[in-house]
Formats: sequence, C-alpha cells, structure tokens
Amino acid sequence: MSGLRVLFCDDERALQEIMRVELSRLGHEATVFGDGRTALKALERERFDAAILDLRMPGMSGIEVLEHLKKIAPETEAVVMTGHASMETAIEAVRLGAFDYITKPAKMAEIEAILRKIAEKRDLKNANLALQTRLQAVEGPNILVGQSPAMAAVHRLIATVAPTDTTVLITGETGTGKELAARTLWLQSKRAARPFVPVNCGALSENLVESELFGHKKGSFTNAERDHKGLFEVASTGTLFLDELGELNKSIQVKLLRFLESGEIRRVGENSPFRTDVRVLCATNRDLRQMVQEEHFREDLYFRVNTFEIRMPALRERHEDIVPLAGHLLNRAAGRSPGAAFEPLSPGSIDLLLNHAWPGNVRELANAMEYAHILSGGGVILPEHFPQAVRNPSGAISLRAQPVADTPRTLEELEMNHILRALNRNGGSKSAAAAELDISLKTMYNKLKGYGDKDRKAAG
Repeated sequence: MSGLRVLFCDDERALQEIMRVELSRLGHEATVFGDGRTALKALERERFDAAILDLRMPGMSGIEVLEHLKKIAPETEAVVMTGHASMETAIEAVRLGAFDYITKPAKMAEIEAILRKIAEKRDLKNANLALQTRLQAVEGPNILVGQSPAMAAVHRLIATVAPTDTTVLITGETGTGKELAARTLWLQSKRAARPFVPVNCGALSENLVESELFGHKKGSFTNAERDHKGLFEVASTGTLFLDELGELNKSIQVKLLRFLESGEIRRVGENSPFRTDVRVLCATNRDLRQMVQEEHFREDLYFRVNTFEIRMPALRERHEDIVPLAGHLLNRAAGRSPGAAFEPLSPGSIDLLLNHAWPGNVRELANAMEYAHILSGGGVILPEHFPQAVRNPSGAISLRAQPVADTPRTLEELEMNHILRALNRNGGSKSAAAAELDISLKTMYNKLKGYGDKDRKAAG
C-alpha cells in the first residue's frame, strides 16, 4: 500500500504540527491548514486522496467545507473530527458524503486504520480501471453485436432493466455471451462508474468459496493470517456478476439468499453481519428449474434470482447476425476498432459460416475467426483457413482421412490429431483445449499455424 496525499484542517496549531509529523511518519504526504477557506483553495488547485476536517472551526465549519469539497473534489475521501460524540453530527457528515468520522481526542491508531481503508479503496479502484483497460485492449470494446429479432429483444430487455437495481438472471447455452450481456447491462446502469466484479462460481475452491465471496476474519481458520475482503465487499456500490450460479453448493446458496433478502453479509469468523450495497447479476447454462426438482438448487433462491430473466439466444437462432458478427470478431482478433475494414470473406467462407451449426455458439465463432485470421496472414479469408471442426462438421476430425489402425503415422500427425480432438471436445476453444492437453496457449497457436502452413503447401 503506497502513501496518501492527505489534507489536514484544524485551527489548533499544536495539533497541526503533530499531524504533520505523524502522518509523514506513517508514509503519507501531509499538508495542513488552519481554516476551511484556505483548505478549499488548496482543494481547487491540487489533488488529495483524503481530507481530515475538524467540524468546529471559526469562519467556516467542517460541515461547510465538506459540502464544498464534494462539489470541487468528489474523489477526495473526507474524514471529519468532532469533539462531541454526537450521532446527529456524524449522520449529517456521512449523509453529505464523508468516508468516516472520529471523535476528539483522536488516537493515531484510529486515524491510521481509516487511512488504510481509504488507500485500499483507492488501490482497488485503480486496479479495476487498469484491468478494464487491459481487457478492452485485448478484446475490444464490450458490445453486443447483432440486430436479429432475437438480439433486438435482448437489447430491449437490457435497456429496460439496466436503470433499476433488480437482480437479473441471464440464461443460455455455453458461449452465447452471457457475461457480455451482464457487462452491457452494467454499462447502461447507474452503477457504470462503480466496480464490475465477475465471479466464475464453478472455478471457486470448494473449501474457500465462502471466504472468497463473503470474506473472513484473521484467525478464523488455518492459514487465515489476515482479514480478507470478500468479493461482495470488493463490489461495494457496484455490480457483482455470479457466472455459473448453479455450481454453488446449498450452504452458499443460503448465504446468497440472505444477502438478496436483507442486503447483509457476514464474514467467516465474525458473529455480526453488516450491510453492503451491491447489485447482483447471475448467469447459468443449467436448467435451474430441473435442479430445483432434483433438490440441487433451493427453490426460494431460484425465485429470488429469477426476478427478471434474460435469455441469450443460441447462434443458430440468430442466423442473420453470423456474418456481421464474424467481421466484428475478425477486427477483435486483429486488434482493430469495431466498424473498421476487415479481411474480406470469400464467398466460400460466407457459405461455410452460414451452413455451420455452431454448437459452441459465439465463443466457437470467435475462436474460428481468430484461427482464420492467423492462417490467412491478414489476407482474404478462405474456407481452408477455418478449423477442421468448422470445415468438416460431420464429426470426422482427422487431418485428412482417418487411416486404418495399422497404417503408420508420423508423430506430427498423431500429435495434431490429438490436438484437433481436444479442440472438438471443447467446442473449438483453444484455451480450454490447451488446458486439457497441459500445454501453453502460445504452443497451441504455433502448432496449429505450423500444420496450416503445411496443409496449404500440400493442397497447392
């Protein structure tokens, strides 16, 4: 945790000097002022991470300074100090946007703890912004592409529910773009400037899922060496996206239901719950109704998360979107902006795209277009540039023709056949196939490109 730029405002000279020394000792950059007007002038020309304000000062009170601060420097977290432990004063300060309050005589340990929380919030926000920037650089802008009737209905539902805080359940087959729908909903919501925290429930460790979601207190279990913020706290004031919801076990389902009904969570190892302001979006490719009947999913939770359902259509249900979506995905693979010109698709490639069933949906199409972009070298996309599973959807996934069992094969052919089978099992997903084969994604790309080059020479 790096230090903060802290503004301290109090009319007591002795306290000013103490805070100048002590805040510096804690690693913060401290600037002190004796009155509110001078402090506000500094806030207008400089950026501060935190402002500690005495509520009772001559000329301009701390409350007045706080009101102006939230207008001219809304990113600065304010902490108010009062010599009177008055709940009315504290409530008023919090209502006006104060991060926290402390009573005089303040202990340095209290101030240090509050500043640590402010630093954690700042670092988390910066990390979130950096992650979003990296994702956009790699994947392109988060937009749902498609104007088919099925997708038009999705756009209408998102526009309708986005401005509310309603819990939304996004359903659909694997690869239909459920997380992208959730991101689009978030971007159109009033929480768009707040964190979006996606969680793959199926990837959470069975033993640590409660701690990951709700946090834990130091010493609450073996290896719990420090307090840990759960993802519900990380997403505070923002949006939490629970993907693969059906993978949560019954005990976690109970805790999720409690939050959705009360807005409260409880860390592992703590007795008292606390409230947190989070909007929850959920997604699943499983039939939750059937899971309820089989007693694998709580019926009360099902009705609670299914307040508003958005079903993502399979790619075969939005046939007219395939070609424009393929162009968008080509641009993404090449790192270009949406709408830019892309490698032309030959008539044969268009026929291939329109005639394929796309069992892996948009994810399979994305992988196919990235594969074709690599093999084409930036030129015209031809049918032979597509993966074998797209070119030969009948299920024959050998390199050319399946040889009889006693026909000799080269090691390279055996290896490539193994790779293609893994790709077929994983709906064309190279990352999933690479994970199954325990090789790096870079190795996967290199082997596929090497085979593609030799295949074209043989055909020529």
